[in-house]
Amino acid sequence: MPREIRLNTFDMACVGHIQQGMWTHPRDTSAQYTQLSHWLDLARLLERGLFDGLFLADVLGVYDVLDGSADAAIRSGAQIPLLDPAMIVPAMAAVTTQLGFGITANLSYEAPYLFARRMSTLDHLTQGRIGWNVVTGYLDSAARAMGLERQMRHDDRYDLAEEYMEVVYRLWEESWGPGSVLRDRASGRYADPAAIRRIRHEGAQYRIDAYHLCEPSPQRTPVLYQAGASARGQRFAARHAECVFLNGGPAEDVARAIAELRALAAPRELRVFVGATLVTGRSEAEAAEKLAEYRRHSSVEGALAHASASLGIDFGRYAMDEPIEAGPGNAIQSNVAAMKRATGPAFTKRGLIDQFILGSRQKPMVGCVGGIADRLIEYAEATGADGFNLSRTVFPECLEEVVDELVPALQERGAYKRAYAAGTYREKLFGAGPLLAPPHPAAGFRAA
Repeated sequence: MPREIRLNTFDMACVGHIQQGMWTHPRDTSAQYTQLSHWLDLARLLERGLFDGLFLADVLGVYDVLDGSADAAIRSGAQIPLLDPAMIVPAMAAVTTQLGFGITANLSYEAPYLFARRMSTLDHLTQGRIGWNVVTGYLDSAARAMGLERQMRHDDRYDLAEEYMEVVYRLWEESWGPGSVLRDRASGRYADPAAIRRIRHEGAQYRIDAYHLCEPSPQRTPVLYQAGASARGQRFAARHAECVFLNGGPAEDVARAIAELRALAAPRELRVFVGATLVTGRSEAEAAEKLAEYRRHSSVEGALAHASASLGIDFGRYAMDEPIEAGPGNAIQSNVAAMKRATGPAFTKRGLIDQFILGSRQKPMVGCVGGIADRLIEYAEATGADGFNLSRTVFPECLEEVVDELVPALQERGAYKRAYAAGTYREKLFGAGPLLAPPHPAAGFRAA
């Protein structure tokens, strides 16, 4: 039997997420992202398809590297305008009972005391179905928006993140001990002060003296996601993450990256999700025709704005065939590494644009439903990936096709669940208890 494939939808509370320009397609409804019904319908659809999660990306700041301006991003709708993903989760949780929700939150600009309460609140309101993608940011525009001249250096941001994680772990896991919540109507005692600890922390970046404001939520610490692929990011993921996101690519490269991550994290278990874009049809010819139709709506300008920011290179400064040297920088180093693998260490703007099949650097997997199902199974077997993060193309038809056609094809092949497992998000993903267990560092603070 093939390994079970897990699916997340990779989305963002904006018009243009990964595939830039798709919102201009006449059947696309992404521009309705400001309407609550848009998100409620999406949540219901994903739960019908037994998706493990809806993962909502987020970014602070704007993509203003291309030509030193945000104009291209604004014109094309490349992740601007953008809503706060945390605000829409409770509504989606109210119309579902099983679907997990992962949200991205940048710890570089968020006080840990306030953030810990926000995530505990979401864990309570979703009844244990919330996850957090831990990011440190990569845009100088975000730093300027927060009153700073520029962002911290790449590795320094991870040093800050290590201290941040200790503070929020202590708030979530240590502050309210076992038996702290009594709810004793007869005595009028809701909680036991003797079982609640004041958290005191004095570090290089943070100083706190506080009780966590929330009583323990179903998972205490949310399910932890991370996508760092630099050497420093991998060490951070190996210590903290439960689920890791990776860019797609040749199976041998992804297999090697997964093996390295799991070796670093051992003996802890990791779930690994690989980014994927699907264009399906009832036949190969129909899928190819659909791809050609979609391509007519892709935005090179939006894709360049996104790529310039995430690679840290102003492509507006280069002629089409002028070699571009991408060295180490402060942007997303895994994206730079992926581009070097695809084009070689020296590449050109023309070569980059050739990668933009659907307005992004992520090449779509195109084919009939059965063929796509077989390719996903083969890729998961070859790499050791647990599942895929599916980014949208033309919404909602791209996901309706997955739910109505691809999921049944995977089920017929024994590679996809036919019902949700019971329990919280963490229990569904790992089949264990709702709380983080040793040797995860959070468990040590709860034991204390």
